[in-house]
Amino acid sequence: MDPATLKEKLIAVLSQIQADSGLECPALSGAIKPVETLPKFDSKVWPVATTILAIEIGATIPNDVNIFVDETTKLPRSIDETAIFVCDLLKKQSEKEAAAA
Repeated sequence: MDPATLKEKLIAVLSQIQADSGLECPALSGAIKPVETLPKFDSKVWPVATTILAIEIGATIPNDVNIFVDETTKLPRSIDETAIFVCDLLKKQSEKEAAAA
């Protein structure tokens, strides 16, 4: 999956979560950092968003990975950065599975 397609899915998931929660959702673009911009988008919501995104794209994203915050820098990722991160993660998983087969 390419980052542009993943970004579209991610924006749809984030918009839906905010709507379902009855919370405000600003216009989402690639530069937006959900952790900083979306009301009440916290550690209780991240795993839900990640799980819904995984279902939408038909892939597995490990539960222990926070796709919205960079583990090294502890800084929130933008939607664009999150899309690239998830694509890289899926690519690594696929290579690992291929090597194990």
